[in-house]
Amino acid sequence: MALPARGRVRDLGAGGQLRPPEFGARGWLRVTSPAFPAADRGADSSPRLALRPTAGLWLPHGPWGSLQPGGGPRATAVGADGCPWQASRRRAMAEQGEYHRLEDLEEDSPPGEEELLVHVTEGLQDSWHHIKNLDNFFTKIYHFHQKNGFACMMLSDVFELVQFLFVVTFSTFLLCCVEYDVLFANRPLNHTGGTAPDRSKVTLPDAILPAPQCAQRIRASGWIIFLLVMAAAFWLYRLVKVLCSLLSYWEIRTFYIKALNIPSEGLCNYSWQEVQARLISLQRQQQMCVHKRELTELDIYHRILRFKNYTVAMVNKSLLPVRFHLPLLGPIVFLTQGLKYNLELLLFWGPGSLFQNKWSLRPQCKRAGARRELAQRLARTMVLVGLANLLLCPCVLVWQLLYAFFSYAEVIKREPGSLGARRWSLYGRHYLRHFNELNHELQARLSRGYKPATKYMNSFTSPLLTVLAKNVGFFAGSILAVLIVLTVYDEDVLTVQHILTAITLLGLVVTVARSFIPDEHTVWCPEQLLQRVLAHIHYMPDHWQGNASRSETRSEMAQLFQYKAVFILEELLSPILTPLILIFALPSRALDIVDFFRNFTVEVVGVGDICSFAQLDIRNHGNPQWLSAGQTEASVYQQAENGKTELSLMHFAITNPRWQPPPQSELFLSQLKEKVQQDAAAAPPAQRILAEGPLGTSLLSEDSAAAPDGLLASVLARPIFSASGLVSWDRRFTQPCSTASAAASVLASLASSLPGPVRGLATDSPGCHSGRRLPEESLFLSESRLRSLSRSALITEVASAEMSLHAIYLHELHQQQQQGPGPQAVGVWMATGTPKPPSMTAGSAARASQAQHREMPLGGWAEEEEEEEEEEEQTTT
Repeated sequence: MALPARGRVRDLGAGGQLRPPEFGARGWLRVTSPAFPAADRGADSSPRLALRPTAGLWLPHGPWGSLQPGGGPRATAVGADGCPWQASRRRAMAEQGEYHRLEDLEEDSPPGEEELLVHVTEGLQDSWHHIKNLDNFFTKIYHFHQKNGFACMMLSDVFELVQFLFVVTFSTFLLCCVEYDVLFANRPLNHTGGTAPDRSKVTLPDAILPAPQCAQRIRASGWIIFLLVMAAAFWLYRLVKVLCSLLSYWEIRTFYIKALNIPSEGLCNYSWQEVQARLISLQRQQQMCVHKRELTELDIYHRILRFKNYTVAMVNKSLLPVRFHLPLLGPIVFLTQGLKYNLELLLFWGPGSLFQNKWSLRPQCKRAGARRELAQRLARTMVLVGLANLLLCPCVLVWQLLYAFFSYAEVIKREPGSLGARRWSLYGRHYLRHFNELNHELQARLSRGYKPATKYMNSFTSPLLTVLAKNVGFFAGSILAVLIVLTVYDEDVLTVQHILTAITLLGLVVTVARSFIPDEHTVWCPEQLLQRVLAHIHYMPDHWQGNASRSETRSEMAQLFQYKAVFILEELLSPILTPLILIFALPSRALDIVDFFRNFTVEVVGVGDICSFAQLDIRNHGNPQWLSAGQTEASVYQQAENGKTELSLMHFAITNPRWQPPPQSELFLSQLKEKVQQDAAAAPPAQRILAEGPLGTSLLSEDSAAAPDGLLASVLARPIFSASGLVSWDRRFTQPCSTASAAASVLASLASSLPGPVRGLATDSPGCHSGRRLPEESLFLSESRLRSLSRSALITEVASAEMSLHAIYLHELHQQQQQGPGPQAVGVWMATGTPKPPSMTAGSAARASQAQHREMPLGGWAEEEEEEEEEEEQTTT
């Protein structure tokens, strides 16, 4: 059946995607239209179905699609993602000066997408054609993979509900159903029944009240009833959310099995890059996204990390009020899970947020003339949300205290030193995160930097605390030794009141005191240790360079890498401090936040509104001090701080070698590759540098390091060897080998080329990483290590080492560029002279070698970004 040539289909749903077609019997597709010819726009400002001139037709659904090219109607991009009517409206606004935005000159889509035909394939006729909300769909696919499938996710959600119910029930039982005077033997028991023998000991059932008396106590307390009602309402709400989530993830499980051909039992054998490659391949067959014939890796990242990229950019531009200066404590950073949740509620998915849906800003946010009115409205919303947090503060505070007690009490008793372990703070995770970096990529990178960061932080000790710790440990240990000897001599000593409490507390004091006593025989190199940390975390302020031994640098590093005890304290104080920040500190930033979203938002065809920094556009957001001089047109306001655009581009290109960068970004990568080759030509061969790996590892690490760590140790220790005479200086080179030249030499030796114009891409595997040719692994991987690693794991290690070397190299070149023309740096962050020698532990320069505490999951609040984004995704459903 032919349609009139003038007929056009405009059926845009969420995210600019076509609404699912309605199939009738025998595979026919029904296309309906309103009675009026033009596209109707409802209250949500989204285009409705408009078909001209027919009102209803049945079209055959065949293998070549329901709407054939030729005389049939064609779908045009008319939704939130770059439709013609919006383009004309934007031009009109720009002429009137109402809409200011950074131009998206590098559209991430092939030309001609506005004329893309509606194509519905035959075969899999499930709900995966023209998906309404690709943001939620791709996010669920990613979480399904990272959470190890449906069974693990179901058990996790069910046990979360059971855990909440247990905490509330057990707390109520302890508060109202236990007679503590009887339990502590403060009141004698009134035993009934003369036949029972006389009992002098109290049993547990004696201290538990009968059920009627327990219920009477609960009914007599209005405060307890109020808290129980609130807990019951929240639990029912969570139950509904979990049920809906499980239903949706069951569909994702079906999608993995039928569409991606990945069985549930084999999910753990597939990396995310392989899943992503199958998604991109499936788009060519089924058109999940109607506006693009092909999806790219950047499209998928944009949809999963749409809001996260905005948050990372705001932290990078110091827009959020998370830094404070307190009279006694000095400068601090305060960003907790509760504050982060409220910020996302205000900006992204709340009722009065700046986004009207998951993929587009509100129209008034794009008009410069409405900025003050919108800022005033946003400031009022911030105050109202702060007042709501203040009203709910008692309930949240009680829950935080109870959950913290049940989560940490047993761990602290068993391992008191666990509170002295460190973790990457929530602020640190946002400060160190690349644009377009997924949770597992960030977690793997920070995990590699955990041990170097711990060793660097442990290299600082206070002489005063050391003296106090030695004496306190001596006194507490003496008393503890006497009590232990008495207990061994006669076990009846344990029956003495509070003797077990004394032994436990004295053991805790001794353990804590020992943690402040440094190892007198340890030698540390603070500059090289901090450089090793940089190799993994990729970011640090410029004023840290050359000042690794200063206490100010250590204090700022502690804001990124905090004690677990500080993390617990911040979360406990969050219900009290978060309302104050929302009411008093945040409203003053409302106008700046509105301007940020207007100036740094671009529309990408098939994706919607995204943060312009996430485009990795060197021209619009590059920094001339980070090797992009002459390539960027960005002002100081538009530049990303600390080279985040350049480093994020490099990270994404290495992680996704099949991705085709925009021309300007590809030019930057090509010039960087040429610079690496030039510096490598003036440096010793990579084989010679890596031959010194064991010596560098012994200097910068206390144990046998893994292959990438040994490679980094060789590169970072090379300037020390050259300056100290531990290795001979080849006179063929004009000057001693610097860290930058050593990194360049090793990078040039890697067979895997940078993602630039020259690519060594293979096509032997469907995985995304299959395009990366393995380097000469023998350069930095032992034969046993090669045998123990799979291909995907080996490629991951190679990519991690390559990115670490690039981070070191870019920071070294940035430092040299800041210093201006002159002699090349021969040490770590030093322009002239020799590197600082290793420092022995003495006095104020004592270097501690504390016991290494791994970053153990202590329970309680979610410590990784995966749980946070899962909560965000569930809230927005």
